[in-house]
Amino acid sequence: MRRTCDIMALICLLLVKLPTIDTAHGKVLEETYHKWLQYKDDCLKMIESQPPPEGGLFCNRTFDRYACWPDAPAGSLVNISCPFYLPWYDQVSDGVVRRQCGTGGLWEGDADGHVWRDKSQCDEDKEVTSREMWIKKMMLSFRTLYTVGYSLSLFTLVTALVVLLSFRKLHCTRNYIHANLFLSFILRAASVIVKDTMLERHWGREIVKPADVSDMLSHQAAIGCRMAQLLMQYCVLANHYWFFGEAIYLYSVLVSSVFVDSHKYLSYICLGWGAPLLFVIPWAVMKILRENKECWAVNDNMNYWWIIRSPILLVSLINFLIFLKILKVILSKLRADNRSDYSGYKHRLAKATLTLIPLFGIHEVIFIFVTDEQTTGVLRYCKVFFTLFLNSFQGFLVAVLYCYANKEVRNELKRKMRSWRTKAHTLCCGQ
Repeated sequence: MRRTCDIMALICLLLVKLPTIDTAHGKVLEETYHKWLQYKDDCLKMIESQPPPEGGLFCNRTFDRYACWPDAPAGSLVNISCPFYLPWYDQVSDGVVRRQCGTGGLWEGDADGHVWRDKSQCDEDKEVTSREMWIKKMMLSFRTLYTVGYSLSLFTLVTALVVLLSFRKLHCTRNYIHANLFLSFILRAASVIVKDTMLERHWGREIVKPADVSDMLSHQAAIGCRMAQLLMQYCVLANHYWFFGEAIYLYSVLVSSVFVDSHKYLSYICLGWGAPLLFVIPWAVMKILRENKECWAVNDNMNYWWIIRSPILLVSLINFLIFLKILKVILSKLRADNRSDYSGYKHRLAKATLTLIPLFGIHEVIFIFVTDEQTTGVLRYCKVFFTLFLNSFQGFLVAVLYCYANKEVRNELKRKMRSWRTKAHTLCCGQ
């Protein structure tokens, strides 16, 4: 029982104390477990292959699930190097773990009746541990933040989509594109929440015996969270391509003065829902062939991650250029219409700018050239915070601006409310 608890304690410690998010936990846990298996195999080979000592009392060689102990003369203190499978081994490579062999040829025990062992030199530095715990708490607070944001966005977007599709007078190409953008936001929010749930189920399961760890790290156990990860990547890409669709539509109307008929609307459908498959499928194939580890959330080879990242950066950059072009057109029109009213002209320009930013996903440009590999320390946490905050609440903002605050939608809702009140009055009071 003591031996089983040692490795369980190590694994539980890793699950609790490792920094950043669950995906990093999984990577370190998997690497640690495989190194532990290698350490155990090497130890068992040593136990079986070495001849027993000759003469005198001695304590038997053993593997206690933490360290590999050789035969030791009675009455000696045994020092061995810290196990190499520890994630913080680089910090404690000069340290040792100790056991005392008693004069009777038995390993000495502690007050609880367990075999005594001093591994204080192999423990991670307390300062590092406290810092990692602080980082973990911060990342958990980030997770709470974006979960609230995505949940709020999910609720407002679903109701906004119902409103746009319920009223026949709101059925037009512009609102159809808005509806698809809302749907992409809904799927993105739902996929993020599902992915987090699957990761928590995968890495948060109770560990009772060593076999539970190997089961948890098996490919079969990871299928669910891999599918959730794949779905999330598709939804994120679809969301960005519907930003692109919104930008193209507005550009065609304001700049090119092109009328978008129903046949051209089908091309928007292909762009928004079809184009992401061109990148998600190759990424999934590369993951299966080259990085089929854990939940596909850790990118050891960043070249594969560029299959997903490059189209997002490309459409974000194109959207930004379209955004500047549209602002130039709006600026020229406002100048012509507000030659005498300068304050009103500035107000309308600012309003147009602020409403286009969430519709085109312009905030993505803020960190377009600041990749994850380039950011460290405070800058990295600032990037993570703003990215999670803006992405999670963006759907809520878009639903408010392009549905609830839309004059056309509000007029239609008021008309419907008047119709309902009239019908209710007729039913209650009669003719």
